This record gives sequence, C-alpha cells and structure tokens, in this order.
Amino acid sequence: MTELLLDVRQLTKRFGSPAAGFLAVDNISFGVREGEIVGLLGPNGAGKSTTIFMLLDLISPTSGEIRIFGGDYRHNRDAILQKLNYSSTYVEMAPRLSVYENLLVMARLYQVPDEKKEISTYVDKFGVREFLGAQFHTLSAGQKTRVVLCKAFLNHPALLLLDEPTASLDPDVALLVRQEILESRTRGMTVLITSHNMAEVEEVCDRVLFINHGKIVSEDTPVELARKVRHIRVQLMMKDGQKRTVAFAKKAGFPVEEKDRFVTIEVDEGDIAYLLASLADQGVEYRQISIDKPTLEDYFIKMLGGGV
Repeated sequence: MTELLLDVRQLTKRFGSPAAGFLAVDNISFGVREGEIVGLLGPNGAGKSTTIFMLLDLISPTSGEIRIFGGDYRHNRDAILQKLNYSSTYVEMAPRLSVYENLLVMARLYQVPDEKKEISTYVDKFGVREFLGAQFHTLSAGQKTRVVLCKAFLNHPALLLLDEPTASLDPDVALLVRQEILESRTRGMTVLITSHNMAEVEEVCDRVLFINHGKIVSEDTPVELARKVRHIRVQLMMKDGQKRTVAFAKKAGFPVEEKDRFVTIEVDEGDIAYLLASLADQGVEYRQISIDKPTLEDYFIKMLGGGV
C-alpha cells in the first residue's frame, strides 16, 4: 500500500467556549494516499472549509493531529508549505498588483524554477493572458478564480487543496480545470477537493468523504455511494394509457410525476421488471423509455434528507 501523504487523526475544531461555543469539526480521522483525488463533500456549514484551513495551518485545531508528507507543522512548516498549494473561489490576492505581478511574487515565494515559463504555461491554460496587466481588484469573480488557479498549479504541488475551485467559472473553463487536475495526477499530484458540483466530483474523484455536522458520516467511491440509493427513475414517453400508468403507480405506492406526455416513476431497482410487466398487462403503450440510475447527487440529497 502507498504511504499516506496526508494523515488526519481525531481532528477537532471548536470556536468559543466548550459550554457556549460551536463545534465546527468533530473528531474526524482520514487519510489520503499519494496520487489520490479525494472529494470532501457536505452541506454548507458542515465543516469542509474549516478542515481545509486547518490543513493549511491557517487556523489551529482544538485537538488532534495533522501529518503531511510525514511531518507536522510544528516541526516542518516551511517544508510542508513549499510542496503544498491551495485554490478557492473565495481567495483574494494583492488588489493593487497586476495579475502578472501577483503570479510572479507567488512563483518566487515557491522558488519555482523558470518562473516566467511556468507563469506563461498556466496563464494560457486558464485563459488569463488577456487581463495579465490588469490590477487584481478590477477583475470579475470568475477572472479572479482563474488567476488563483494559475497560482495553485505554479509550483507543481505534491498536495493541492481545492475549496470550491470552479464555483464561479463558466462551464468551458471548469472543464479545463478538471482536465488539469486529472493530468496533474498522472505526474504524481495528490488532490483534496470540496465541491457542490456532484458531476464534477464523480468525474475526477477516486474516493469521497461525506461530512455533516462536523463528522465524517460516510466514505466510499462515488459509484458505491450512488449505489446506496436504491431508487431508480423510470421515465416513459406515453403513447397510450397515461392515466392508467399514473393510477397504477399511485396504487403500488411508487412516487410518480407527469408532465405533458412524460410520466416519471420512482421505484426500487428490484421493482423495475414488476413495473414494466404490470403496465404491459394493462395495455399501456409508450414511445420511449429511459431508466436513470442514482447519481452522487441523489446520494447527497438523500443524506441531507435523513439518511439512505
């Protein structure tokens, strides 16, 4: 087994007093191995960003241990930060410096070899060149995010922490980001990413940690988490028997919706054959059928609705 590149043990963060404060992160433990892309998912306020900030040593844990590259911040802070980087939609850079000046400062802080070449590479990858001379504070939210992403990849980090990295990006730029994440993994980069874009997580992540109320409540691959949602959506484009179909679904206890000539029925995976056979027995005819298996988004919604 590959050694853990990130090892988190019993990590806890409480803001305020034990009696009246807020427990943001509640005794979580997890590991990330070299070359993995791991998603940290959960609703707003679940503890995701607080966890990321502790991994960056921006806030101190109340208790617990963080080991990165085999060391901790108390004894190896400079060495850890040199091989680490971070991006978020909500990060700001020096407002009065130009985009190029900001990137140049960051490249020198990270001691990036051939800094101008690296800056040029990522400026082109993320479509930043057209506003390279603009002061950072004049940029739109999406433009700022692209600049921060350039910064995040500049030093070819061994570990990249991404907090909602594509939240303010157009779909075409978000696609470039996902491609860069996957390509960088082939060069040995490890990634921990938070995102509310479930399709994005399914595309790039090897494994998902689901956090809620400060606790990790589940952990698995995106595919296996989706499989824990057993309900399947069967959508029929009706030719004849729409009312009979809706009536049968309601009588059988299946959630059903109808819109124009389409009827969508939610059933357990094991009941699909029963549904279709029953509709055939009633002489129902449909022009087309689609069967949509659960996705990670379905699992996310189920978890927020009280479990799976």
